[in-house]
Amino acid sequence: MSNHILLVEDEESLLEVVKLNLEMEHYSVHAVMNGKEALDAALKNNYDLILLDVMLPGMDGFEVCRKLRQSGLLTPVLFLTAKGTTEDRITGLKLGADDYLSKPFHLEELLLRVKILLNRNKGQQEKQSEEAFFEFGNFRIDYSTYEIFEKGKRKAELGKREIQLLRLLLTQPGKVVSREEILDKIWGEDAFPTSRTIDNYILVFRKHFEKNPREPRYFHSVRGVGYKFTP
Repeated sequence: MSNHILLVEDEESLLEVVKLNLEMEHYSVHAVMNGKEALDAALKNNYDLILLDVMLPGMDGFEVCRKLRQSGLLTPVLFLTAKGTTEDRITGLKLGADDYLSKPFHLEELLLRVKILLNRNKGQQEKQSEEAFFEFGNFRIDYSTYEIFEKGKRKAELGKREIQLLRLLLTQPGKVVSREEILDKIWGEDAFPTSRTIDNYILVFRKHFEKNPREPRYFHSVRGVGYKFTP
């Protein structure tokens, strides 16, 4: 099965050359020419890699990358841009990009970087598939389907943010996870949920996992600090 690549470039001649060379390497390529189309396509389709120009009409590549990462999409991003300053590279990497290639570039170097990122992503996906489940007590959580099982029977299905918060707590057993860390990793900088919002998520977990929600064994709120999972 060929890898699927989203190519975002507003210079038509360059877009055609890059697309052709990627297809000659047997990649499946979807090409768009502006930021809004790129964002829509990335959120609707399953790509293995995104090649993203920075200077795009309307919404620039940095903004596209920021919105993708805030949505929880972890598809690798390789920036292609004429803006090759150190500051721009740092900006891109801070936003969650995986690599940065300045224009003009050699097609051979681009193809090599594409291959490296795809191989790295494949390895990460294989590792994540091994970690697709978590078990404690009589419970089993399937991170891929958002389902909870108790003694082998399906008990409930969680929402996306619920499963993200659950996973964050379960991967740090015994540690108090601060509200700030939860907001940063799950909601992002543009959302401002209250402490009550997170408390409600914890109440949902207690409902599903605790024998007596009023006296929780697994999920604890540490007043003024954060939240903790105790295995």
